[in-house]
Amino acid sequence: MTNRLDQLITEKGILLADGAIGTNLFGMGLEAGGAPELWNVEKPDNIRKLHQDFVDAGSDIILTNSFGGTKHRLKLHHADDRVHELNKRAAEIAREVADASDRPIIVGGSVGPTGELMVPLGALSFDEAIHSFQEQMEGLKEGGADVLWIETMSSAEEMQAAATAAIAADLPYVITASFDTAGRTMMGLSPADMHGVTDKQGTQPYAVGANCGVGASDLLAAILDMTESNPNAIIVAKANCGVPQVKGDEVVYTGTPELMHEYTKLAIDAGAKIIGGCCGTTCDHLLQMRSAIDSHSKGERPAIAVLEEKIGPMVNKLAAANDAMPKRERKGRRRA
Repeated sequence: MTNRLDQLITEKGILLADGAIGTNLFGMGLEAGGAPELWNVEKPDNIRKLHQDFVDAGSDIILTNSFGGTKHRLKLHHADDRVHELNKRAAEIAREVADASDRPIIVGGSVGPTGELMVPLGALSFDEAIHSFQEQMEGLKEGGADVLWIETMSSAEEMQAAATAAIAADLPYVITASFDTAGRTMMGLSPADMHGVTDKQGTQPYAVGANCGVGASDLLAAILDMTESNPNAIIVAKANCGVPQVKGDEVVYTGTPELMHEYTKLAIDAGAKIIGGCCGTTCDHLLQMRSAIDSHSKGERPAIAVLEEKIGPMVNKLAAANDAMPKRERKGRRRA
């Protein structure tokens, strides 16, 4: 299996991923509650422009406009019979932009959660989840994705189902989770647990990491847990642009381009190899993040106090009482 992502990270050391799909599409006129995936066929020029803007801002990786591309998510928009079409087109548009660039650009096929609870908490069986992800991933592969980018996950079982589908698709894959509940995912997974989630699936993810969540400091605390638990793993940090705040009918993010510049340097110091932005991240932010990657040499592993000083207080300072996961006070040094 060819892994163009591995080739590029070997060459460059640190890669810049892209920014927010949803936030930027809302700026182009996508209505709240609308399906971004439908724009792959209804407004492909908008999607193409967004990918091109990310590349122009310095991104090495662009993710397809397919986060909600499983039949379970598309069913909400009466498009569950269009899974292959919409995902294939999502990858084709990103592939066109990547291939037209004068430098290597990786196309990550974005695969988000189904939105369903798995057995025994819900009705979605493991086999049904695998089938749902396979259907989406086959479209992404046919459209030209280099790697399958499984993101914003919270359930270990759903990650395992997605990994099984990715292995069947014979593409490298990445898994990132959202640690937004007292330092864990909504379903109780800790950052350190990410390294063992797919142990029984066979082929392991090329990289694991964190995305979205409640703020950049919290996400980097999760990255510290991951790199402490496995210093040799390829780690992805894709934080929201600061902390989300509700103002009237809008969700706005507190992160300035300068804050995301600092976040990027801290992510490098924390051991991340792939760094990008999630919700709220625009090309103005990415330009500063590109500058940070190009100018910063990896420094001392940051303590939590340093994260809070430079990019703002954590929303979730500690894990639950008597939690066995690594605690959120560190001394700024690697484990011996």
